[in-house]
Amino acid sequence: MLSVPTVAQPVHLDMCGNRRNSPDKTCLVDGDTLWLNGENIRLQAFDTPEPQSSICGGDAEVRLANQASARLLDLLNNNEWTIERFGFDSTSSRRRLATIRIDGVDVGYILISERLARRWPDGEEWWCK
Repeated sequence: MLSVPTVAQPVHLDMCGNRRNSPDKTCLVDGDTLWLNGENIRLQAFDTPEPQSSICGGDAEVRLANQASARLLDLLNNNEWTIERFGFDSTSSRRRLATIRIDGVDVGYILISERLARRWPDGEEWWCK
């Protein structure tokens, strides 16, 4: 099935925090996951550190995760962007895979180039060292 990019309607994102139960929520979960009008979206081809817990990098990982989330918020709130939806995440049948682009550039590539993310699935999880 061919996916067609759609232009996102103007939206202002905040961090989700405890608002995960609203059916029409629109917010950022972390540097690679968001809710858009109630749809759970995992951005594909990149991965950011986890902010909820220090999986492998301790406090430094959490700080980097917060930086990645803040940068993605800035990018999405201050630019026009398109979203292209694909299938569903293999870890959750309810989480849609998608790519968001600003001026044709994947936001994941922007975060990777700024050392706030890694390629997925084959990028080194460098913040664990």
